[in-house]
Amino acid sequence: MKKGFKSFKHLAAFMMVFVMVLGFSGCSSKDAGQVVIYTNADEEAVGAIKSSLDSEGYEGKYVVQSFGTSELGGKLLAEGTGIEADLITMSSYFIESAQEKHGMFADLTFESNSLEKYPAYYTPILANTGALFVNTSLIKEKGLPVPASIKDLTKAEYKGLVSIPNIMDSSTAWLLVQAIISEYGQTEGAAVLGALAENCGPHIESSGSGPIKKVRVGEVAAGFGLRHQAVADKLEGNPIDFIDPAEGNFSLTEAVAVVKKDDSEKTRLAMDMAKVITTKARPELIKYYPVALYKGESVDAINKPANPQKFEEALTVDLLKKHQEFFKAATN
Repeated sequence: MKKGFKSFKHLAAFMMVFVMVLGFSGCSSKDAGQVVIYTNADEEAVGAIKSSLDSEGYEGKYVVQSFGTSELGGKLLAEGTGIEADLITMSSYFIESAQEKHGMFADLTFESNSLEKYPAYYTPILANTGALFVNTSLIKEKGLPVPASIKDLTKAEYKGLVSIPNIMDSSTAWLLVQAIISEYGQTEGAAVLGALAENCGPHIESSGSGPIKKVRVGEVAAGFGLRHQAVADKLEGNPIDFIDPAEGNFSLTEAVAVVKKDDSEKTRLAMDMAKVITTKARPELIKYYPVALYKGESVDAINKPANPQKFEEALTVDLLKKHQEFFKAATN
């Protein structure tokens, strides 16, 4: 009898665990009511987005999933409105291309007060601008002339001392290619890019921040990358200076968009969150990415590029592919 009672207790305990496991396995890893946010933003931007949402009472009402730009772009173009996400923060050119293909984003229901005009279905949250930068100590040590243009880095004295990002891996390199094509055209531009790549040798980086890292430690003397990173290095006392190239400072924006869904309540919640990100996250975002995007915003003079330019064609995924082919042909 005692033995049977013990077995019954074990059976009861087993059944309780079994029911709990069934219960947990039947639940999604995300609450069905949560807004799913897909983003290609880096760590600082994701932190600013989360802080703004939490401070406005949305903590626990959303989940953020981070992707690389190419990965998320592929999902947008392949899945359209079938994508799991309710809210996207992503490179603007991918958002535009996905909208053209699928019509997958809802028009924003709030005024953004942006400085420039954007399509009704997205508004920018940050911008990145390209520039040259140099290691001032190494420049002095080797007696190198300070470059004033991208073309200056094709000179013989810079052989093996230059680093640039690879457009096949990094959107930062697109800022370089836009500048070269805008200034020199396809034919001369290919020659400039080819000579630049030859001077880079093994220093063509898969990461947009790769060149600044190599310049920072003195592995190379000069590079091309994101302007705000070089400004930050200089202000921190590193032997770094930045140069706004004669070919121009080109920029790329990342934006927020709301996916059209059948669940109108969830879409409304996603729209509310998009407004919060656009307004409440901007004070923190502009510290990391010091480009004014909205009325009333300002940045220090050091963060204002001397030669801002816009590419003559609309930036799309198709144009990016053309420029990737241009890059491959010129650098091989």
